Amino acid sequence: MLTLLEDKIATPLGPLWVICDEQFHLRAVEWEQHSDRMEQLLNIHYRVEGYTRYSVKNPGGLSDILADYFAGNLSVIATLPTATGGTPFQREVWQTLRTIPCGQVMHYGQLAEQLGRPGAARAVGAANGSNPISIVVPCHRVIGRNGTLTGYAGGVQRKEWLLRHEGYLLL
Repeated sequence: MLTLLEDKIATPLGPLWVICDEQFHLRAVEWEQHSDRMEQLLNIHYRVEGYTRYSVKNPGGLSDILADYFAGNLSVIATLPTATGGTPFQREVWQTLRTIPCGQVMHYGQLAEQLGRPGAARAVGAANGSNPISIVVPCHRVIGRNGTLTGYAGGVQRKEWLLRHEGYLLL
């Protein structure tokens, strides 16, 4: 049985859930507004082994680190430890997302090419859309080929804010 520690922090974009395991590896980071999506992903990834959730203030300092990101210390999220369920392909996509530098973007086709799977842009998009660790696994840094802000589970307005916050100037 997996034990998950959870906290909720205030951000400029609304309340944000921070969920980690007992080793303080992030398992989920999601906007309160999308709690249903977070519950679905937790169940998909951990239902088989089972899990319990406990409310804990600032588990492993993770809540403070995420608050520092929103306060402008952008580099703090790059080294946060994560542990996710998901398929091997999803985990590969999520790991590759973490290589996109802060303030830069990539389109789905570029991400597929970087993974050595040219032509798999739609599969990459689907994996990107099921990312359980928002912000830290920066799915918001992936945009459409034509530069448009394509879907983001947290909403396109949040995606735009995050990209501006990170210094990516939208045209």
